[in-house]
Amino acid sequence: MNPSPVVALNRAVAIAMADGPAEGLALVDEVEAGGALSDYYLLPATRADLLRRLGRTEEAEVAYRHAIEMAPSEPERRFMHRRIAEIRRKE
Repeated sequence: MNPSPVVALNRAVAIAMADGPAEGLALVDEVEAGGALSDYYLLPATRADLLRRLGRTEEAEVAYRHAIEMAPSEPERRFMHRRIAEIRRKE
C-alpha cells in the first residue's frame, strides 16, 4: 500500500479501534494538519465520531455539521444527522 493521506486516515481509524478514540484522534489531527484532505468529508466525519466516543459532544456536533456540508450524498447526510440527534438525546 502506498502512503497517502487517505491511508493515514484509515490507519487512524484502525488505531482508534485497537487503542481507543483518543489515540485515533491524535492521528486524525496529524492528517488534518497536513491539509491534503481539507475537502474530504470523511475527515470531519471521522473526527466527529471519535469526539462522540470521547464524550466531547459539542465538538462532535460541530464536526458532524462540517462533514454534512461536504458530504456528497443524501444518505450520508441523513446518517450524520441521526448521529447528531443521538448526541442530543444523551445530553
